[in-house]
Parts: sequence; structure tokens; C-alpha cells
Amino acid sequence: MNAAELLVRCLEAEGVRRIYGVPGPDTAHLQLALADSPIGFVHCRSDQASVVMADVHGRVTGEAGVCLASAGAGASSLLGGAQTARADGSPLVVLTGRGGRPCHGDREPRLEALALYAPIAKWCARVARRDEVPQLVRHAFKVATAERPGPTLLELPSEVAESEATGEPLLPHRVRRPVPEAKTIDRVFQLLRTAERPIVLAGQGVVRKRAATQLRTFAQATGIAVMATLLGKGAVPRDAVECLFTVPLREKDRARGALAAADLVLCVGCGAAELNPQHWNAAHDKRVVHVDVDPAEVDEDYDPEVEVVGDVAHALWMLNERLSGSPLRFEVRDHRRIRDELSADHCEFADDDTEGFIRPQKAVWDARRVLGHDDIVVTDVGATSHWFAGHYQCDEPLTALAPAPCAARGFALPGAIAAKLACPERRVLAVAGDGGFVASLPELETARRTGAHVVVMVWEDHAHGMLAWWQEERFGRKADLVFANPDFALLAQSFDWHGVRVERARGLQHTLEEAFQADRPTLVVVPIDYRENRRLTARYGVARGPG
Repeated sequence: MNAAELLVRCLEAEGVRRIYGVPGPDTAHLQLALADSPIGFVHCRSDQASVVMADVHGRVTGEAGVCLASAGAGASSLLGGAQTARADGSPLVVLTGRGGRPCHGDREPRLEALALYAPIAKWCARVARRDEVPQLVRHAFKVATAERPGPTLLELPSEVAESEATGEPLLPHRVRRPVPEAKTIDRVFQLLRTAERPIVLAGQGVVRKRAATQLRTFAQATGIAVMATLLGKGAVPRDAVECLFTVPLREKDRARGALAAADLVLCVGCGAAELNPQHWNAAHDKRVVHVDVDPAEVDEDYDPEVEVVGDVAHALWMLNERLSGSPLRFEVRDHRRIRDELSADHCEFADDDTEGFIRPQKAVWDARRVLGHDDIVVTDVGATSHWFAGHYQCDEPLTALAPAPCAARGFALPGAIAAKLACPERRVLAVAGDGGFVASLPELETARRTGAHVVVMVWEDHAHGMLAWWQEERFGRKADLVFANPDFALLAQSFDWHGVRVERARGLQHTLEEAFQADRPTLVVVPIDYRENRRLTARYGVARGPG
């Protein structure tokens, strides 16, 4: 057994089912070891796609996603995806190779991956000795999945990989997170008793920690309204009367009134990067409770009166326990009115029958009608994420996956492939603009080869639509952002996909339904009417975003 084979045995002990990557000369020993392992290797067509797949795998399963790349260009190409995983709180382990020791006069540049990843990764290490493999692998996975999850990097030099090794994997053990103090929960309960218009802001910590069940119980028992961040979608189901959908992204959004009127805000599982408190507490007129596994990052807009530090699910359970002996009930009529108004906005164009161009609202509405409560939609960077953030509401956690604002174009297609491979029984829809879709084009072959029967909806406008929208909002004019596209339907067919173009709004829902029943992946091209962007700005003001 060589060190590469020992490392693969350690990955098996960690429960790794699938690794995403691009082969390279300095990872050959690992590739050969994986060939004899039950761990599946998904050969991606680009390094950038492999790290996105590992990111999404980590999100939907809760286990660390793993990607593999060669040293140099491979490792550097993963960097942007690792940064996205850090921002999204996705557990990720990056494995890279490293070439042999440089010789005197060797002019090949040597990229120091550990130095490159140090500002982004939670932990980085190089395997210097073969006997280090078990402990370093165990540490990489433990740190990646510990709160708050994020990327780690482990580099295996080729001279170590091929050396003989002995040893056994270190087995993972479940570690229970600390629970909050009872006195702290009592303080929160007393604050709730004196509140008149409380509201819950639910972040990724709720869906990631599987605390949604406890939050739903708390909301139903108290009637408190719950508003989710983009990463907390599905914390409470969209049909629940307590659900106020998603934190507004625009300054005049109807839901912003609920935040403005609140006298107590319970921030449950909200990371610092998820929601900028300046957008809802700039007047410093709200009492704030922070509930998360990490202490609050305090500033002038976010200075919690009480910090509940510990396991989020257990903290909510403790609150629910106190309700049994001392009930609380909030009846805020304004919240019901706002919910009804938002619901009307979501279905405004449900029966639209335009031809030639399809409104974004209609495309989102039809996607919601076709997808079941447990199905998954993955959006790309740009206007698709913006429209789905506001108009696509969820029944379950982790069913609407969007990249962090720092992500590069090309997230939706590889992300959908990973979601489908991890959850083959669920429908998976990728939604991308034509700019983002082209950035991930090679993965059409990956989806067909791996049997990931996803559906991709491309919003086509022959331009960088979101950037044009932002420039018009900010400067009143835009630069030249127009480009040409191929015939996407024909292009899809050349990859042995189904390819179809929808010209009439009324036919979109039926087309999507047929696409999910097809025997192979399907690309649905939608000529999108981005004139709605300007109408949305005129109606609800300038986008402010979560960060």
C-alpha cells in the first residue's frame, strides 16, 4: 500500500461517496487508488465546475464535498469556488497534488497552494510524511464540517503519494455542539413577553443544522412572523401563515415594512455575511437577539441585547419547552396583510400569454408549479438569482440554491449535476442567464455521461443582463454589454441532450413538465423580457442586496 492508497482508505472511512475533479499528472497515484475504491470519481470538464459540484454536494447532503485538482493551474482554478464555499458556509475538502522536488535550474514556476488558500480556507496542510496521512485527512474533514462549515485544503506531493505506507484511518466520531445556558434562554423568553411586534430572521444556520423543525414549531405556537435570508429559504414552508418569505432586496419592497415596524428581531442562524443589519436597523431602534453557534460580530447596527451561543436546534427546543408552561401568542395584522400582498405579487403574471418574450415573473411562477416541495432549483449568478430570490418560495430547506455574490458565472449547471447525483429521486432545475450558461458549457457532456438528467432553463437576452440593470440603476446608462449566442437548442442536441425553445409564455409550464419526463437531460431556452427589470426598479426602488 502506498500513501495515496492509504489516503483513499481514509476517505472511505470519512464516508465519502463521490469526488469531483479533473485528472492531472501529479494526482495519478490518487486516481489509480480511486479506481480500486467504491468512491465514485466524477470526471469534470473544468476545475471550476468540479469545485461548484463539491460545494453543492456539501450543501444538500451536509457531508463534506470533495474535489480533486492538480497543482498549479488546477489548484488556482479552484480558488474562486473555494471562496464561494466559504461565503456560503459549505463544507468542502480540496485535494491537490504537487509535483516532484524542483531541480537546480528548473524554470517551471511552482505555485504555493498553501499560501494561495491561506486567506480563504479554514485550514491548509501539506502531507510531508506518509505516516501523517490518517491524522491530516481526519483533521481536514473535521474542520470543514465544524461550525461554521467551509473549505479546507490538503496537498499530497507525488513523492509522498508513491511511497510505501502503513497505518489505519482515524474513524470520525460524532461531536455534539455545546448548548446554550438555561438563564440565557430565560432572558430571551422575557424579552419576547414584553415585545409587541417581534419578527424572526432565519438564516442558513437554521437549514444547515436541521433546526427548521424546531423553528416551525415555535412559529406555529406563537404566531411570530418568520422572514428568511436567501440562504435560509425554506426554514418555514411558504404556505404557513407565519411565513413572510424572503428578506427584501429592494428598498421599497413590501416586506421591508414588516422589518421597519418590528420592535424585537430574533436573528436565528444568520451569519455575518448573510444580512447587512444596516438595511434593517440603521436607526438602532430595535432590540436584537442573536441565536447562533458563533458569537455575534458586533457593530453599531448589530449589537444584540442577548446572545444565545450554542446549537441552534437545541436553543429553539428550549424556547419551545418554555412555551408549554407559559404560552405566548402574537397577532400582527400587518404581517398578514403584507403576506397577502407579497403572494399577489408572486402570481401577478401566472396566466401571462405574451409571445416572443417571457417575463421573469412568469418563468419563476411556472418553475414553482412544476417542481415539487422537495425538488431543487439551482440558480446562477446574475438576474436569475435576483428574480428567484424574491419570487420563488420554498416548502423545505435547501431546495433553492444560489451562489454567494462573490461567485463567478457558471454555477447553475454544475451545481444542478451535483444535486441530481446526490439526490437522484428529486427533480433538479438549473436556471442560468445566457452569459452564465456559456461559462459552464462543457459540463453538458458531464451531465450526459454521468446520467444526471437535469433540466436547464436558459434566460436568453444576448447581454450581461444583470450588469446592465445595475449600471442603469447606478449611473443612468450602461456600457456595451451585448454579445451573440449560438442556437442553444441545436447545441444541446449535439451533446445528446433534448433542446427546445419556448416562444410563448403559455407553453412554458407544459414544456418544463415534458422536460422532466424525458429520457435524457433537457435544455429549455427562454427569450426573457428584461424590460421587467426597469419596471421593478420603478416600483420598488434600487436593489440593496443582502450583504
